[in-house]
Amino acid sequence: MLIASYGLWTIFALPGFRKVPTSLKVPYLPSSRVQTQNVMKLLQGRRGCLADLGSGDGRLVFAASSLGFRCTGFEINSILIGYARARARWMGISTPAARFVNEDFWKTDLSRYKNVTVFLAPGVMEVLGRKLEQELANDARVIACRFPFPQWHASQSEGQGLDQAWAYDMATVRKLPA
Repeated sequence: MLIASYGLWTIFALPGFRKVPTSLKVPYLPSSRVQTQNVMKLLQGRRGCLADLGSGDGRLVFAASSLGFRCTGFEINSILIGYARARARWMGISTPAARFVNEDFWKTDLSRYKNVTVFLAPGVMEVLGRKLEQELANDARVIACRFPFPQWHASQSEGQGLDQAWAYDMATVRKLPA
């Protein structure tokens, strides 16, 4: 059973790992239903384009698109991209509402997005924070699942423990000393 579980995990997690520097690699770990609900609460009242960095199987993208966001899921694992695209077709979600791209978000300009969701490992959050500070507008909001940005102060938070999510408004992030 353990070997079978490890085999399935490697099928989903490893294909994208070859494309990213070792220090920025993050394994696939799906969001829980409660985490997804917490993120959606933190997006209430927001509009515009949403980027989900490391979108995995697309569950955050699907939930946000149901709220009217135009979403782009960035994922480097081609197996997960294929799964998310097939699931979107099966669910009848249009491509403009939920688009999945096989791109490395580290190499992508994110300045057009007003909303960004991330569920990444603690080791990359500080580096990602610097990238987002450089690229996002003051009216952008970043929502982190499970692992907060270490140098930023959250504007809002939902949930607790493993299901906690934090919202960061870029205007507030930039006003605070680093």
